[in-house]
Amino acid sequence: MRRGGIRIVWEAGKTAAALCVLVVIGVLATAQTSGAESAPPPGASTATPLEGAKWSSNVSVSASGGSVTIASNGIPSATYWSLPSEYAVPDPGATVVTKQTAHVAADPTKQVPISITVPAVPTWSATTTPTAGGPIGILLSGAVLFDPYEGDGTTVALAANFYLKGTGGTKVYFIDKCNGHPNQTGEYHYHGLPTCITSKVDGATGPSHLLGVALDGYPIYGDRGMNGKLIKASQLDACNGIFSATPEFPSGIYHYVLLDTKTAQSSLRCYHGAVSLKHTNFTSALYQCGGFSNVSALATARLTDRPKR
Repeated sequence: MRRGGIRIVWEAGKTAAALCVLVVIGVLATAQTSGAESAPPPGASTATPLEGAKWSSNVSVSASGGSVTIASNGIPSATYWSLPSEYAVPDPGATVVTKQTAHVAADPTKQVPISITVPAVPTWSATTTPTAGGPIGILLSGAVLFDPYEGDGTTVALAANFYLKGTGGTKVYFIDKCNGHPNQTGEYHYHGLPTCITSKVDGATGPSHLLGVALDGYPIYGDRGMNGKLIKASQLDACNGIFSATPEFPSGIYHYVLLDTKTAQSSLRCYHGAVSLKHTNFTSALYQCGGFSNVSALATARLTDRPKR
């Protein structure tokens, strides 16, 4: 088993876009052996299905040399849903956001460009690599997916949702109806099943279709199997994964499932594929700062290499 760590490098700049840079080296040292799950059959290439998925116009997808690169401006496209005009946003310094540590503000979402490169044929790993905050994948709208947790790494975001009174007494939520929200730096991200997307790409009955891809290259789906029935939490492994047929992979593929739940199974909590440096080449600093708000809780994180200004 390869072992590595996380290195966070930051530079104090004049704009928020220069806050920090994350580099993932190898796989996390806290990877754990998964004894309850057996390896799936050798994987099929995801290149053609990913290139043919219903990405919004702000996303570009290209396959080359055994890898697939997906780039976006980071803002969820109106193709799938229009963002609210206001959000309940964290007060400065808040890690766990509640009614007492939030205020109503105009939607702070801004362009936070991101580019990820994943293997066209993901590599199954008998060890699972925990997610550690920040982006864990990218979805059809062009916005990224986070794990289930808020900045403390334990509070389940969807379970802790709340609202404040906004302009004219309207309810202004922390997490919107698509199970996403912007953070303090304006990066929009999902914490669970993006129902605004599934309502467009899936039929009223029938299976879930490809929603996006995780950083290890395995695809992400909604919560219905090929028979149109809801997938149960008990059918999934520790990473919210399952091997089964999908519309894009009729012979079957290991993939992650986003359940319509407010529990910790709303999103991935670990990867079952190998995650390496070339597969997580984020081009924007804002994602990493937002994702690693609780760096002290990550035993594998090292704050190093402050560059000179």
